[in-house]
Amino acid sequence: MTREPSRRVPRRNLQDVRHDLVDAVRRGVRPEDAAKALNVGRSTAFGWLKLAANGGMEALAVKKSGGSEPRLSQKQLDQLAKWLIGKDPRQLQFDFALWTREMVRVLIEREFGVIYTPQGVGKLLSRLGFSPQRPLVRAYQQEPARVQEWKEREYPRIRALATEEGATILFQDEAGVRTDYHTGTTWAPVGQTPVVRGTGARLSVNMISAVTPRGKLYFKFLDGSGNSANFTAFLQDLLDDIPGKLFVIVDGHPSHRSKATKEFVKKQDGRLSLFFLPPYSPELNPDEWVWKSIKHDGVGRAAVRTRDEMKQIIAKSVERLRSTPSIILGFFRSPDLDYILA
Repeated sequence: MTREPSRRVPRRNLQDVRHDLVDAVRRGVRPEDAAKALNVGRSTAFGWLKLAANGGMEALAVKKSGGSEPRLSQKQLDQLAKWLIGKDPRQLQFDFALWTREMVRVLIEREFGVIYTPQGVGKLLSRLGFSPQRPLVRAYQQEPARVQEWKEREYPRIRALATEEGATILFQDEAGVRTDYHTGTTWAPVGQTPVVRGTGARLSVNMISAVTPRGKLYFKFLDGSGNSANFTAFLQDLLDDIPGKLFVIVDGHPSHRSKATKEFVKKQDGRLSLFFLPPYSPELNPDEWVWKSIKHDGVGRAAVRTRDEMKQIIAKSVERLRSTPSIILGFFRSPDLDYILA
């Protein structure tokens, strides 16, 4: 069997590719599969993984040729790094919550009287070990004490009770996606913004799913919204498919707390129990990662044109996850979810 040659990654993109590969493996993707997806050599991929294992993500930085010395003193550089790491820009009189090169440029000029170009700021930040990254957004209403209580006491109690009663634990969530949703990037000549033809219609598909700590995924398309009737119908499907008691962990959506749902649970004579995550804490639910995978890696890259086409793509993404439990189990390695398998 002839192996396809790996591409030579442009230097300006190399660090991003290295980070993408390591992130994928940490989420549970096999190194060989990640290397193939990113079109890099197997030995190269394992070399990057070794670098990250020994020196962290910083070790994946691309070495750059030497340039002029920074115009800020080491003390000033240390102070700048502390602001960028420890401060929300809004605490320093900026209008937005995410640091940009222009905002850092203004900060440097305002605090130190040193003028940089945006390009110079980018080089300076790179030397300081910073890179542009997507932030994790957390609701300001979230109560850290409740999250800690859930991780250290509530969930361990639920897990112990499930073991004692032979119950299956499932994390459940609903999601919706529209046909005009898209994500990802594509290659195009510099200066020519690429155009991918999709649809301008805003057709939506609603879904519901549940996942177990063993990587088992249950999924269903919904007719209509995530109301009590659809939620209890899905619970009934779970009861039909899974023997024994079910412990279903949900968020505080009104359909999960409604009178109709409470009556449905009561009718199951103890076979079904609902447990509630702390408010404003979706990161504690592994089913959120299922939706991220389906949306970002499936629908978002397809530029779908019809609702049926979107359903077909979603169904393929779901089948891929179902047939590869290791991907789902990789979600549980997230720092936000490692409490589940602890």
